[in-house]
Amino acid sequence: MYIHIPFCKQACHYCDFHFSTSLKKKDELIRALVTEIELRKDELLGKTIETIYFGGGTPSLLKTDELQLLIDTVCHNIEVIDNPEITLEANPDDLTSEKILQLSTSPINRLSIGVQSFFEDDLKMMNRAHNAYEAKRCLQEASQYFENITIDLIYGIPEMSLKKWDENLDMTFNFGVNHISSYALTVEPKTALDNFIKKGKYPVLDEALALQHFNHLVERTEAEGFVQYEISNFGKPNYFSKHNTSYWQGKWYLGIGPSAHSFMGDQRSWNVSNNMKYIKAIRNKELPIVIEKLSDQDRFNEYVMTGLRTIWGVSFSKVETDFGAFFLEHLTTVSKKFIDEGLLALNTNNEKVLVATPKGKFLVDGIASELFMI
Repeated sequence: MYIHIPFCKQACHYCDFHFSTSLKKKDELIRALVTEIELRKDELLGKTIETIYFGGGTPSLLKTDELQLLIDTVCHNIEVIDNPEITLEANPDDLTSEKILQLSTSPINRLSIGVQSFFEDDLKMMNRAHNAYEAKRCLQEASQYFENITIDLIYGIPEMSLKKWDENLDMTFNFGVNHISSYALTVEPKTALDNFIKKGKYPVLDEALALQHFNHLVERTEAEGFVQYEISNFGKPNYFSKHNTSYWQGKWYLGIGPSAHSFMGDQRSWNVSNNMKYIKAIRNKELPIVIEKLSDQDRFNEYVMTGLRTIWGVSFSKVETDFGAFFLEHLTTVSKKFIDEGLLALNTNNEKVLVATPKGKFLVDGIASELFMI
């Protein structure tokens, strides 16, 4: 289960997720989340919740008892495994000593901390709510109470030297975290960053620089014992994100809250991206939801996209079983070009599995789109 908490203290310049910087409706929103879980419990009949993920927005803005209420609501309405992975996305400025201590006594057992960079100038450019000191302090304290910590880092920032990027990685490793999610800075439409670049107030992003940072990230994490199990995710053995892995492996998931997405085999759905419309609908016991039925073509394309991003790759036998011989023939034909170019490879230990090569990893989204059934 994914629970979207649509509040932030301030807007990061690069972000296009759904959130509000006003907390006036926070109590109403939490009541609506509780009601939505109750309204949708029958959608998961016969299914068991293995992970709960609080994303956003900034879920760490919620009080511990508010998070506990949502966890209790899930457990009272839907079957949950013993000791589920429960992740809280958190910003360093929210993780005070008192908050960390409170969270350590809650059912939350995994922290995803949005560090992004350990350097002040980077954080100011992004308009992050925390500073470099808070990033270091919260990691030092949180690691005393939580073993399962992941941090977010952004690379490809214009004019960031390789030395500076390497120092970010050094600090990460020195804190002993067991998981890293790292993404290239991207320009999303209608964000502040998009506006700054168009007006010449910020440098245009350099893909060659991002590739240099990415290759260095892959090299350094491997040397430190991390496994790049997904293009942007690096975990020590036994510390892969169970929640995100379920997305990539096509498991069902239920998304709660405004803008949250759900996936149930042959259909995808998403809630309205507006806090007040969401609250009003739920108050009336209505689901503000759009449902999309997925064709075999949709499901095949999604499997190719997610599979190629992971170490598990795209299984030829799964394609044949789930989609049929026509899709298998298509995949075999269109992938040959990329295999010949050394961007994809066929692993044939027990079954034929298509995976991205080290050379192809940075280009994998574009490669996957070329393999789609149009």
